[in-house]
Amino acid sequence: MDPAEAEDFVVGRCALADDDTIARAARSAAEAAPLWRRVPLERRLGVGRAIRERLHRHHAHFVDLLIAEGNPRSLAEWQVAGLLEIFSEETLRLCAAQLEQHIEHGNRRMTLRRVPDGVVAVNPPQNAPASSALFGITPLLAGNTVVVRAPRSAPLGVMYAMRELVAPALAEAGAPPGTLNVFCSRPGPTIKSWLESPYIDDIFFTGGVSTGLQLEQDCVTHGKKPILELAGNDAVLIWRDADLEAACEALVECFFGSGQICMVPNQVLVHPAIADRLLERLRLTTSLIRPGLPEDPGALLSPVLRSERFFRYVQDALEKGAGLVHGARRLETDGTPSDTGLFLEPTVLRVDGLERCREIEAVAEETFFPLLPVIVPEDGTDEDLLNRMLAHVNSNPYGLRNSLWTADPKVADRFVDEVSNGGLLKVNDSHIGFLSYLPTHGGTGRTGGVFGEANYPMLRTTHLQGVSRAEGVRPREAVFGAYAELAGTDRAR
Repeated sequence: MDPAEAEDFVVGRCALADDDTIARAARSAAEAAPLWRRVPLERRLGVGRAIRERLHRHHAHFVDLLIAEGNPRSLAEWQVAGLLEIFSEETLRLCAAQLEQHIEHGNRRMTLRRVPDGVVAVNPPQNAPASSALFGITPLLAGNTVVVRAPRSAPLGVMYAMRELVAPALAEAGAPPGTLNVFCSRPGPTIKSWLESPYIDDIFFTGGVSTGLQLEQDCVTHGKKPILELAGNDAVLIWRDADLEAACEALVECFFGSGQICMVPNQVLVHPAIADRLLERLRLTTSLIRPGLPEDPGALLSPVLRSERFFRYVQDALEKGAGLVHGARRLETDGTPSDTGLFLEPTVLRVDGLERCREIEAVAEETFFPLLPVIVPEDGTDEDLLNRMLAHVNSNPYGLRNSLWTADPKVADRFVDEVSNGGLLKVNDSHIGFLSYLPTHGGTGRTGGVFGEANYPMLRTTHLQGVSRAEGVRPREAVFGAYAELAGTDRAR
């Protein structure tokens, strides 16, 4: 169909940036950077508050736009609710407290502060570009200027968020032109331009592992800071005393958006004593997860356009001894099985044995499909089982989120004390639910690269600096006085 004749089907249009536009955006951000960083922190925090207020006022329209881009209504609403936590007063204040700390010490006033890096280039993912772009512009609040690339597959939500939510908030704060720059473009040439640009300081990239880890090396080579949000292969531990009904509610979050969300559960380790009961309850809970049109409030599955690899993951697992508990079929929009359906049935696998479970690709890798392997470790004492389960979590080459379900405070303490893998740990809670104060993204290993950690972009796009302002201090005394006083004290003894 000729696009000119498709007015009833067009939600919006977005121009594609050329090379000159991409270069001018970086230069414009660099020109604005020294002006914006001098704006007081409290006024910059006001930008975050203004974005939050606009989200409150325009949330229904924003959700409708996300639905038009193909997000199921429930997941669009979840994204917007998560943004309200990211821009909550609690989270803003937590980060602000770490951006500036003032200390009075003798004749000196000292400051520990985080100085903005300069210009931050943001590359959001294709699966949740609008919410990720809003997350990615929070470096503005730390005093950075920002360049955002909207993906060609879904640019409208990004453009709406930048134009209707962020730009007015910056204007109210008196931000100079160039503080925010946004365009739609191809990813490869744009990132190459950012690497080569003398104006870009940080590259905030969300995408695949192989591309992201190569970008990390390229950033270091070009003297730029890489901030990576790549993949997750999150583990959930279910102990013998867990609330199985609540745990299964959390586990089926794996299937939301057909598993095409990096922070959903990807593998389960269950105590052998309750494995059969958990799997039966999980099978029943999974059977309630269904597809539907995006505006259907009960639909939680998204279409999967490239599903061949999903069936290869399932076949690999079955060939290596896993059992199929539920799923592994294509579905039509109404949920009926079909050989040509665009949806994948939520699928649960049983994997017996922890020692060699990573020989199964669906355990070893992030699958990005509605596929959940449940690993049942070999029998042993509770002490031995917990040791092996925690070791499995810590040895995961990915590290986004990890969860535990237990009624035993001692088991929970060991999980919290000993699991160093990941940017966020949760106990008896939704795996994907957003919370004020705590980070929403970020992790270790193949999730965040060698610099990976819990990600507060306001902090990650800054560097620590100490400042001392003295009155009445003699330099020679400052250098040698402390030891002279120490020696005098010894003589007095």
